[in-house]
Amino acid sequence: MSSPFARNKIYFVYDGECPVCTHAALALRIKRAHGELNLVDARQERDSPIVEEIERRGLDLDEGMVIYADGRFYHGTDSLKFMARYGEPRNGFMAVCKSLFWSDSLARLMYPWMRGTRNWLLRRKGVGRIDNLRIAEAPIFKPVFGRKWDDLPSVLRKRYASRPYSDATTLIEGELDVMCKAPLIWLTWPMRLAGQIPLRNEKGVAVSVRFYGDENSKACHFDRHFDFSRRPYRFKSRMIQIEKNLVVEIMRLGLAWKARYDWDGEKVVIRHAGYGLLLFGHLLPIPLTWIVGAGYAEEIPVDDDRFQFKTLISHPWWGTVYGYQGQFNVSAVKE
Repeated sequence: MSSPFARNKIYFVYDGECPVCTHAALALRIKRAHGELNLVDARQERDSPIVEEIERRGLDLDEGMVIYADGRFYHGTDSLKFMARYGEPRNGFMAVCKSLFWSDSLARLMYPWMRGTRNWLLRRKGVGRIDNLRIAEAPIFKPVFGRKWDDLPSVLRKRYASRPYSDATTLIEGELDVMCKAPLIWLTWPMRLAGQIPLRNEKGVAVSVRFYGDENSKACHFDRHFDFSRRPYRFKSRMIQIEKNLVVEIMRLGLAWKARYDWDGEKVVIRHAGYGLLLFGHLLPIPLTWIVGAGYAEEIPVDDDRFQFKTLISHPWWGTVYGYQGQFNVSAVKE
């Protein structure tokens, strides 16, 4: 049996349950001089050597198709650019592919739409993810902390226990002292409209936070309840890993905060990495630091069920303009 990685062969690995992916695979015609095309349905051929190699390289087939050619693996956007470059426009699909993905900029712009369409079609069919990297088996934050995950105390591993593509849930409860001062407090109503942090001043506020995943994404969702004396406040967000320890927290209207997570041996440290706006699947950087300030947070383990929490926002001109701190108890974990 010949090697699946022979240089005179091209492998197109796709999701056979996805109509868009299947159509792309059947429509693709590679210029004969470039090599023999082989189609591989990743769902039907999970034990294929090419699929196993894709898994070993950490390429997520739920994030995009893979093409292997000339000793290289092209994943996601790169696979579409490969199709545009080497495919023959003998049908409408390939003509559209060549017109949309001939440049890096167009490919990056359009790819999130194609991936979103693929995910929507699978949900409509009631088909689950391929999950070739078995992402659903590990907590969402395990790859964020990387090798330091196993060093986290048990209370923090429980706090970060939510898993992707599941309804695994963690509930924490406690009391926080909340502080906000000018000029940030002047933005109370715009911040409330955008679903942001509560701009209040009150001590001993009962707070509960529910962390949970969902069956359709790798995001960790936050649902926070602040039981203020005058008027309770609730706001939601979702957090997604961008790369390594860099994550983005996305709130209402697409406003987002980027941060880096790290375990320094005593506490989890969360450092500001900029603001952004999620627009049509793309995270655009926005210069809010000079208006709002830069965020920071830390989580310090107390025992197997409790940890201390502190977060603050520091402005380059006004100093610390916001913060809340207190202690949480991990009261429930649903696997």
